[in-house]
Amino acid sequence: MNERLLSVDDLVVEYPGKGFRAEPFRALKGVSIAIDQGRTLGLVGESGSGKTTLGRALLGLAPVSGGTVTFDGRDISHASRRQRRELSRDLQVVFQDPYTSLNPAMEVGDILAEPLTIQGTSATAANQRIRELLDRVGLPQDSVHRRPREFSGGQRQRVAIARALALKPKLIVCDEPVSALDLTTQARVLDLFLEIQRDTGVAYLFISHDLDVVRHISHDVAVMYRGDIVEQGRAELVTRTPEHPYTQRLLLASPVPDPDRQAERRRNRRRLLDAEAADLSASAA
Repeated sequence: MNERLLSVDDLVVEYPGKGFRAEPFRALKGVSIAIDQGRTLGLVGESGSGKTTLGRALLGLAPVSGGTVTFDGRDISHASRRQRRELSRDLQVVFQDPYTSLNPAMEVGDILAEPLTIQGTSATAANQRIRELLDRVGLPQDSVHRRPREFSGGQRQRVAIARALALKPKLIVCDEPVSALDLTTQARVLDLFLEIQRDTGVAYLFISHDLDVVRHISHDVAVMYRGDIVEQGRAELVTRTPEHPYTQRLLLASPVPDPDRQAERRRNRRRLLDAEAADLSASAA
């Protein structure tokens, strides 16, 4: 049995309302998830469901209003800046857009050296680690002298992955890391994530709106809707035979190459949307 690495219990994230007497906005409404060492939890939902907010809360980038976040046995719900710097050895992130997540003025070698230097790694050890990282993500050694604009989207995301791996973390928060890439490049980057996990034992919180992507990479899946987890379990079960209507709707939104099956999926999705609208109308009456 793998040991528990991350526990999120009844997590609440709330933002102040805007304007005169505006009500606060509760982005997360008491969310609970768990990730074991070396495993991947796929967090899936449509835009606005709260999945990115959850990832940001784990990283200290969104305010925790209630509940707890326990990472590697430590409560990090309200970690200080100094504690966050220490946590960066074990907790890293790969952001969605490789075109904006890398400093365009820096060479790749400097981008990869930055986290190592911050943690006090010597220049000799940092250079060796950078060579290892480039090999790890399948980029040539001369990449160190090139800037992000000289790479394709998939290559840039490989640089971002290398940066996240630099300190040998235990968990990486992956926030829609393949959604900005074409389908062929997506597949290659997903395979890279899987290969890295097999070789290093790193765990992932893999955030996505695409159930097909989540099915490919995840051991377990949690489905978010309007700030709540509405369904979670083993990836095979949740993505093949979903129980919640929202998860069923997400599954039906995934394209298939058969036109007849695709048309049937659209009809079934419309039926679920109509049923959801009817339920909301009945609740408001």
